[in-house]
Amino acid sequence: MKQVDLGSVSFGGSKPLTLISGPCAIENEDMTLRIAEGLKKITTEVGCQLVFKASYDKANRTSVTSFRGPGMDEGLRILQRVKDEFELPVISDVHDVTQIAAAAEVLDIIQIPAFLSRQTDLLVAVGESGKVVNVKKGQFLAPWDMKHGINKITSTGNEKILLTERGASFGYNNLVTDMRSLVIMREMGYPVVFDATHSVQLPGGAGGSSGGQRQYVGALSRAAAATGIDGLFWEVHEDPDNALCDGPNSLPLAQVKGMLQQVLAIDAIFKQDSEA
Repeated sequence: MKQVDLGSVSFGGSKPLTLISGPCAIENEDMTLRIAEGLKKITTEVGCQLVFKASYDKANRTSVTSFRGPGMDEGLRILQRVKDEFELPVISDVHDVTQIAAAAEVLDIIQIPAFLSRQTDLLVAVGESGKVVNVKKGQFLAPWDMKHGINKITSTGNEKILLTERGASFGYNNLVTDMRSLVIMREMGYPVVFDATHSVQLPGGAGGSSGGQRQYVGALSRAAAATGIDGLFWEVHEDPDNALCDGPNSLPLAQVKGMLQQVLAIDAIFKQDSEA
């Protein structure tokens, strides 16, 4: 198992899992900073590493009228402020090769959205940036197919790769998570992240937007920790029912601490048994 290091934050090996968390999209600067501050306080109290996540542009929304975020320039400025004020690494998506240079100036991890996980030019260009790359497995991909995405990135000499499971399409407007995929992708030698909140998403299930079943986030997170993961991805919001993006599958910030403590306890048992 390779270990991907990001300053004081590490993914992989026998390290405790790292939390990747934040709002789906940057709605405004003040809320983004409040959520970052809340997550930093919680993870410090429970002893968990944190990478802050928020998208500056949600380019793959269901409807043309869906909220997308503030755009790249303003979004990256806000993420830079999160880095500076809370001393946190940050992650966000890129959607085409023209965004990579500017994104790499701010982001510590560049994320490949699930729908773009087979885009050769994008994967190669992000690999060439030298940044840590988080590839979300497409809902249409088998876990063993991720080796091709890995090969596209490593062709650039970059082996700082994270692989993220976020559920597979199961009929219309539904996703399921096959826990075997966590094992299969981890056997490829790279750290694996479980995106619990997107795994309970119901794509397009609310008509002009996606629905979700956040009540299952805790159960799936605990199951993933018991299976073996290196990172956990949770989208959180102060008031998910009124969030502008992915509210139905986002966790309330107030629930994060208790749920995270449960998952970390299971993760510690798994990592201890793995070393035995």
